Amino acid sequence: MGGIFGVCSANECIMDLFFGTDYHSHLGTRRAGMAVYDGKHFSRSIHNIENSPFRTKFEPDIPSLKGFAGIGCISDYDPQPMILHSNIGDFAIVTVGRINNKEELASKLISEDNAYFTELSAGRINDTELVASLICRKASIREGIIYAQGAIDGSMSIMACMDGAIYAARDKLGRTPLSIGKRHDGHCISFESFAYYNLGYKHCYELGPGEIVRVTPDEVASIQKPGTDMRICTFLWAYYGYPTSDYEGVNVEQMRYMSGKSLAEQDMASGIGSDIDYVAGVPDSGTAYAVGYANHSGIPFARPLIKYTPTWPRSFTPADQGLRDLIARMKLVPINSLIGGKNLLLVEDSIVRGTQMRETTDFLYEFGAKHLHVRTSCPPIMYTCKYLNFTRTNSENELVSRQAINELEGASAANIESYAEYGSKQYNRMVDIICKKLNLSTLGYHSLDGLLGSVGIDKCKLCTYCWNAAE
Repeated sequence: MGGIFGVCSANECIMDLFFGTDYHSHLGTRRAGMAVYDGKHFSRSIHNIENSPFRTKFEPDIPSLKGFAGIGCISDYDPQPMILHSNIGDFAIVTVGRINNKEELASKLISEDNAYFTELSAGRINDTELVASLICRKASIREGIIYAQGAIDGSMSIMACMDGAIYAARDKLGRTPLSIGKRHDGHCISFESFAYYNLGYKHCYELGPGEIVRVTPDEVASIQKPGTDMRICTFLWAYYGYPTSDYEGVNVEQMRYMSGKSLAEQDMASGIGSDIDYVAGVPDSGTAYAVGYANHSGIPFARPLIKYTPTWPRSFTPADQGLRDLIARMKLVPINSLIGGKNLLLVEDSIVRGTQMRETTDFLYEFGAKHLHVRTSCPPIMYTCKYLNFTRTNSENELVSRQAINELEGASAANIESYAEYGSKQYNRMVDIICKKLNLSTLGYHSLDGLLGSVGIDKCKLCTYCWNAAE
């Protein structure tokens, strides 16, 4: 996914930038960077954070990063920020999103503008450099951002620091958020709204879809009005977002609690749950769902698995699936007295490939669990995201839902939509196969209507592509 943070202050900004960027570390774990402007020059620091936390890598750099305006990012892929000397002036830039027509855009820039690209990440063009090149085709940074967002097939939010101001642009359909905080000496711009509260900023403003603002210490000026259409990623609430964040006025933790309640209602309507000893969340993101489920169903909540995080990064980040599974297992420490001989209902945020869930269930059976029932807050994931690099899969056939469909229909299955329809005959057959693959007593997915109802905003504003391919 990735996250971005910026500060524009009347005073030295590096500590705010340092802590604000660090608060986005849950959104990506490969690279991070900060760039600051002192009125004359930019200074920059970029590090690999795959094996060390953001703070330990960047603390030694703080004395050399002086300035009153700056931007930072946590990135899963490309080194950022980039600093450019261009026809529109010097600027630093960070981005978060995905470009589906990268090769087409790069070829066009090379052939028409004699452009070239110097930042290659694992042999691929750096998305942020490509965005910067598109911006520089126009006469101003505002025109350039509008042009870049119009040219990109996908989704792209942009933050650029230029002449002591910060230009922040939310992607065209608002798939990712950007919020602004205000303090007596300046403003900050953040992907995660909670990232500035402990720094003394008060929530000021949330950008609309496609909106561009120019931020200085004294004011926030909208230089491109927001659009009327929105498709914010529902998975921000379901998984990626930090519990203390709000998107479109809806808190992540509260949404997860309501989703757990909705799951319980779904089960109670089917008469399921009378023999369950405990409801437990798969830590950490499943915990709030489990609390909501337990409180509404009346089944006791317990924590038979405790997450050990002091020395491990997030389990989904290594490129190697085997290493990813091993780290996931090492992070979950069992409490034997809450597992042995028990019927447990586990609530998880989602099931993508199913590999980590199978590891978890096998692990619990080893410690004597009698029966394992799993509920997931999301419907079956049927499509890989083409907007935000959400699902780390090389092929949709890696999704456990597609594997089940392939068993039923063959690899050329054409009626995927019927399997995505909650409660249909095809849906139930698919879920039965997944349940057996994961070695579960029962498996239940949240209905899409139940999930969207738990968010509580207009359903037309929510992106559901990964579940039903709706644009």
